Amino acid sequence: MKGIVLAGGTGSRLGSLTRITNKHLLPVGHLPMIYYPVLKLVEAGIEEILVVTGTDHMGDVVGCLGSGKNFGCEFTYRVQEEAGGIAQALQLAKAFVGLSNMCVILGDNIFQSSLVSLVHAFDNEGMGARICLSNSIDPTRFGVAFMRDNEIVKLIEKPLHEDLAHADLEGLQYFAVTGIYLYTPWVFSIIEDLKPSARNELEITDVNLSYQATKDLKASLLPGWWTDAGTFDSLAAANHYVRSDSLTFNIPNSSISHR
Repeated sequence: MKGIVLAGGTGSRLGSLTRITNKHLLPVGHLPMIYYPVLKLVEAGIEEILVVTGTDHMGDVVGCLGSGKNFGCEFTYRVQEEAGGIAQALQLAKAFVGLSNMCVILGDNIFQSSLVSLVHAFDNEGMGARICLSNSIDPTRFGVAFMRDNEIVKLIEKPLHEDLAHADLEGLQYFAVTGIYLYTPWVFSIIEDLKPSARNELEITDVNLSYQATKDLKASLLPGWWTDAGTFDSLAAANHYVRSDSLTFNIPNSSISHR
């Protein structure tokens, strides 16, 4: 299993903060934001991690993370030269991944749960794709999975409140799709066939819809709290969660202080 942290994008929703630094280097608790997905991957036993970021702050990201020695892993870096979407950024990992399965995390995702059991189970399954879901106060900000009897009925990117109300009438449960994805290398063939969305981006929701169409998409509900940290409100929430929970990482051979 290989790890991929996607830390590109402009971070425009955080305004002037991201004019001076990459969003993923902003502090959450006592650590840079990007440390959290990295540490979750290493905690799950993943030792080879690709970090994808943009051209403007690649030097800062490399300077922050280094070779990976302090984390107990090895970093590889790739540049996403333009904001072409999450799926486009993921496609940059094709050579890095090779024939391995992968755990992909968006760099602004901060969450409580360990990924150890999910990573091990997916490696044993060796097929399809798995997305991680979470409850959210405002799921309309995210992709949403509509569920019945633990099966995905449909996926909608940033649904309207009317979509949620209709789902309630149909007796469907719905959850935010977090930025945590597990794929086999087949995902790169799917991305190659994608067409750009109305935003002129290759959308990760379209990737997941392709898996759903062939009934190869599974979902796991992420225990504990989860948030992205891409807006002022969610960045504040991430800081609150981390400080309240005192997230601790037990990682061998690492000199990083985790508390």
